[in-house]
Amino acid sequence: MKNPILNPVAKQHSNNTFTADEVGLANRNSGTLLETLRHDVTPVGAHYLLNHFDIPYVESADNWTIELSGLFQKPQSISFAQLQGLAPQTQRVTLECAGNGRRHVQPHWPSQPWSVEAVGTADWTGVSLKSVLELAEPEAHCSEIVFHGTDTGVDGGAVHHFARSLTIENSMLDEVMLAYAMNGQPLLPQHGFPLRLIVPGWYGMASVKWLNKIEAIDYAFQGHQQVGTYVYRDKKDDHGTPVSKIRVRSLLIPPGIPDWSTRQRLIRPGITNIIGRAWCGGGTAVARVELLAGERSIEATVHPSSDRFAWQLWEAQWEATEGQHILSCRATDANGNQQPLEPRWDAAGFGNNAVQQVEVWCEDY
Repeated sequence: MKNPILNPVAKQHSNNTFTADEVGLANRNSGTLLETLRHDVTPVGAHYLLNHFDIPYVESADNWTIELSGLFQKPQSISFAQLQGLAPQTQRVTLECAGNGRRHVQPHWPSQPWSVEAVGTADWTGVSLKSVLELAEPEAHCSEIVFHGTDTGVDGGAVHHFARSLTIENSMLDEVMLAYAMNGQPLLPQHGFPLRLIVPGWYGMASVKWLNKIEAIDYAFQGHQQVGTYVYRDKKDDHGTPVSKIRVRSLLIPPGIPDWSTRQRLIRPGITNIIGRAWCGGGTAVARVELLAGERSIEATVHPSSDRFAWQLWEAQWEATEGQHILSCRATDANGNQQPLEPRWDAAGFGNNAVQQVEVWCEDY
């Protein structure tokens, strides 16, 4: 009998409800609570979480080092203490999982069954990646930088560490950083303690956790998490397009009070202030948000962000009348990109930025 872990049965798309394995993934990972969108900075315990493999046990950062190897003129190991001795920086960054919204793409790919909650914003403190790379001096013919985490597992039938690469040009951007603190405290184990990469404006898969090795190469990295997944595909076996920058998106805080199991909302009639968040990748601002209530479109007030890579607050006035309502919000970025009303299909359910729908029952209870 073949080992089913190293010789997995090919996955298939499904229109059915979620499997026990998918429910198990959902129990390990967590989305933010939509009511916490009121916070400019997501509380650490409410920030979305996705880990592919087990959380590595790191007792202390004292002996943690980063190995810089490959095509560097000065390959070296840098201790955690040395990193903390470099000029620190703090950035407010919104991170979103590339699979956010997967459960709404049908037929769906068997994986983490995100609804819309796989997003969070934190104040990340660390040092610029550029300053660390400059210490080791990449060779002129270096084309990519590979980031290796210590978390290890099996995906696609292959044993590997989680690893991703960026082009040398993207790696040298001022905003890309090595972070050792989140919201003013050391990283929690599940968020990459003691060190992780943060790539602002990109989906979360780029921000490698438990980072212990940075490698300079002169070819296209072929790691599983680079080419075997995190690729937009119209068909399962297409070569596809790599997932990178976050697509424009918005969420609203469901108004009123929830039903315990369905999360449908109950609200009294009258004027209600609806608020939410909107964001986009690449440092692009959100220019417009519409609150959609049935066939009615209400222009929202969009507030600027304190950081070009953090989400923006928006608010709109809605007059709730008795009966059932479906509320949505639709963002448009400064380049004219707009959220679709219906999910765009992707083989793995990546990049679904279709509008959120919230069912509201209005009654004078």
